[in-house]
Amino acid sequence: MPRSLEENVNLYFDRAAALTDHPRSLLDHIRACNGVYAVQFPVSHPDGRIEVVRGWRAQHSHHRLPTKGGIRFSAKVDESEVRALASLMTYKCAVVDVPFGGSKGAVQVDPHGRSAEELERITRRYTHELVKRNLIGPGLDVPAPDAGTGEREMAWVADTYSALTPGQVDAGACVTGKPVTLGGIRGRKQATGRGLVYALSEVCAQADDMKALGFATGLDGKRVVVQGLGNVGYHAAKFCRERGARVIAIAVPEGAILSPGGLDEDAVVEHRARAGSILGFPGATSIPHSPDALELDCDVLIPAATENQLTADNAARVKARIVLEGANGPTTCDADEVFRARGTLVVPDIYANAGGVVVSYFEWLKNLSHVRIGRLGAMGDELTLVNAGLEQTMVSAYREIRDTLRGRPAMQDLRTAAFVTAIDKISRAHRAMGIFP
Repeated sequence: MPRSLEENVNLYFDRAAALTDHPRSLLDHIRACNGVYAVQFPVSHPDGRIEVVRGWRAQHSHHRLPTKGGIRFSAKVDESEVRALASLMTYKCAVVDVPFGGSKGAVQVDPHGRSAEELERITRRYTHELVKRNLIGPGLDVPAPDAGTGEREMAWVADTYSALTPGQVDAGACVTGKPVTLGGIRGRKQATGRGLVYALSEVCAQADDMKALGFATGLDGKRVVVQGLGNVGYHAAKFCRERGARVIAIAVPEGAILSPGGLDEDAVVEHRARAGSILGFPGATSIPHSPDALELDCDVLIPAATENQLTADNAARVKARIVLEGANGPTTCDADEVFRARGTLVVPDIYANAGGVVVSYFEWLKNLSHVRIGRLGAMGDELTLVNAGLEQTMVSAYREIRDTLRGRPAMQDLRTAAFVTAIDKISRAHRAMGIFP
């Protein structure tokens, strides 16, 4: 039976922890999820039905407060997945030096099969459950969008929280990923995809690493395959193309399309909206079985859909020399072993897709300060400053991970180096509190 996302994350952690000299008790504490809160709540519908909906909020680590993590809407989500995603948030925040602990929330509902009215009732009731349990607040736990949610749902969360906590001047900081008109920040929607491309640009700027892969430095001309055309996949494709890469294939649930000359993501989105599928896109070859796109001949593969896409079953057939993880947990431990043995450069999720939480941090700071970024003293408009801050964060974090990799001869890959980096930082925080020697 395939390992769960939680099992894979814990195996990655254990592999990295073995290369540190921290006490076992401290490592066990860092690895464990501090708390998972399950809720079941009734939702009334206009036709008189009463539906019982399940949800969770996991807070993995309180070494920094508030905790931070998105809210996922999915019919397939379960408690184990929520714990795993919360742990990834802890490590991700540590890697990019964002001072949050990790958390995650989820509601077991298919957002695609629901009306906007149903989703609003579910979102507001879920928020109500979090408020009752003290699981949301600017200094407690700050949600954000995740798969199946977006700006609209975050606006409902913020409005519900404000209604239930009247007079709280910082109420807007209870959630990030809001519309700009409701206290959001410019660039947040694009942040994860943009951060991926900033990460890829820095990876491809390393002459020694590119020479080992047989590549020239830079993104120009590199052939990219993107799995996923949601918020992350779309923006990753867009920014790759704008920086000179060729997006030769895009894969979505109904299939994939291949065009060696390159694809324009906007044209693909327009075709899909019109035809109901990306298949049949003019000038491209249609691939009815979407997973086949992961095995196409390319330079960079960006899995930006869901977890456990690269497995022991297909890893040996993946031809990309660079795997840039846009989704959370797209690569299983078994696939990772294949890539490591073959010299494939895997840029891990806990670094690569951290752009969203970096810009969420900027939004949180903006909400707490009650001043638009750039209004007091800084030169440039808000979007320019946000993008500059994001790029600097992604570049600095990659250089730190790479230094960790090069400084420990027993280490073989970027993922282990990223986990070691996170473990070291979290350990220092716990020791500073005097809990561990």
